[in-house]
Amino acid sequence: MRSVLSLLSLASTVLAASRTTAPDGCLVVSKSATSSQYKTVSLAVKALSTSSTTAQCIFIDQGTYSEQVYVPALKSALTIYGYTADTSSYTGNKAIITQALSQDDVASNDLTATLRAWTTNLKVYNVNLVNTRGKGSQALAVSAAADKQGYYGVQFLGYQDTILANTGAQVYAKCLIQGATDFIFGQTATAWFDGVDIRVLATTVGYITANGRDSSSNPSYYVINKSTITAASGNTVTAGVYYLGRPWRNYARVVFQSTSMTNVINAAGWSVWSSTDTRTDQTYFGEYANTGAGASGTRASFGRKLSSAVAISTVLGSSYTSWVDTSYLS
Repeated sequence: MRSVLSLLSLASTVLAASRTTAPDGCLVVSKSATSSQYKTVSLAVKALSTSSTTAQCIFIDQGTYSEQVYVPALKSALTIYGYTADTSSYTGNKAIITQALSQDDVASNDLTATLRAWTTNLKVYNVNLVNTRGKGSQALAVSAAADKQGYYGVQFLGYQDTILANTGAQVYAKCLIQGATDFIFGQTATAWFDGVDIRVLATTVGYITANGRDSSSNPSYYVINKSTITAASGNTVTAGVYYLGRPWRNYARVVFQSTSMTNVINAAGWSVWSSTDTRTDQTYFGEYANTGAGASGTRASFGRKLSSAVAISTVLGSSYTSWVDTSYLS
C-alpha cells in the first residue's frame, strides 16, 4: 500500500499546475520578507553555502526585483524556482528580475547580464529575466557561463545579445526568448533549445543567432528544435528583415529543425557577418523539416539542407539525462 501511495504522490507532483509556495528546504525571496526570508535574490544567493556538496535551492516569490544577480561557482547543485501559475510554460510566471546595464556602462558582455550564472549543475524554473536597456548596445538577460545549466519555462527579454550561451552544455526548454540583434550568442557552449518561442522585435534588420565557434576543435553547437519564430506581441515586423543567424566567428555552427517560422525570416535564411567581412568559409548553418513562410525561399549558398534531424545527444552528450529535466523536452 505504501508503494502505491508513493506513486500517487509522485504523479500529483509531476502534474502540479502551479508553484506558489517554496519547495521544502529552499531559501525564500519575498518583497515582504520576514526575518527568515530575503528581500532580494542577491541576498539569498549570498546566503548559499559555497563549500557544501548538498543540493541547494531558492524560491522567488511573486514580484519585480530590480537587481543584477551573480551566482558564483558552488560545489553543490542549485535550483532557482520562480512563483508561477503554470509550471509547464513561461506564461504564468510572476517572479521578475530586471535591470538595464549595457556595455555603455561596464567592460564586458557578462557584466551587463541580469543573471550572471557561473555555477555548474544549475536549474532555473519559471523566472522572467529582463534587460530593459533596449537598442544601441549589448545588454544581456543571462550570461550562462558554466556546464550543465538548464532553463525551464523562463522568459529572456532583451534587445541585443539577450542570451549569452557561452560555456559548457546547456538546455533551454519551453522558454520565451526575445530580441533583435544577435540575441542568442556565445563562444564555446553546446546548447539545445527545445520548444522555445522566439519572438522578434521591430527593427530594420535582425539576427537571431551569432555563434562564436572559432575553430574545428571548438565544441560550440546551437540547435533550435521544435520551436516557433514570429513577431513579438505588440511589434509590427516587416517580412524578411530577420535572419536565422550570422557567423560571429567563421566556424559558426547552428541548426534550426522542425521549427515553425513566419515571414519575418528572410528567404536567404542566413546572413554574412558584414559585407566586408563575410566569415562564411567554414560555417555550418543547417535546417531540417522547418515549416511556415519563413522556411521557404532560396537559401544562402553557405546554408545547407539536412537529411535528418540532429539528436540531442549529439549536442549535449550521451549522459544528458543525468542533469536535464527531460519532462520539459518536446
